[in-house]
Amino acid sequence: MLDALTVTVSVAALALAAWCGYAAFRDQPTKDWHFIGMAVVSVLALAQLVIGVVLLARGEKPDEGAVIFVSYLIGAFAAVPAAGFLSLGERTRWGSVTVSAGAVVLAVLEVRLHDIWGG
Repeated sequence: MLDALTVTVSVAALALAAWCGYAAFRDQPTKDWHFIGMAVVSVLALAQLVIGVVLLARGEKPDEGAVIFVSYLIGAFAAVPAAGFLSLGERTRWGSVTVSAGAVVLAVLEVRLHDIWGG
């Protein structure tokens, strides 16, 4: 898989986690700017999903199996949007904590994706 994209998604996710964590520290809910950041991270995860599926369609195989790889790709794509959706229901600092946790989960999934592919 593309190591540069994996690192980019991980760094963007950790930056979003820090940003939303700082908002939670300041007792603020998620705001429009946070949702723009979530959209950027989600687009990066979508690009990774598309590239991963294209690589599988071309015949390349991950070390630990295609089903597990695709499952992790879908989970990585869904982590931040799901956290963002949950934060809409919780318009307190805990909404920011939720997004921060979702972004950390995405960063961990990126490490696992790298391992599954054979990194």
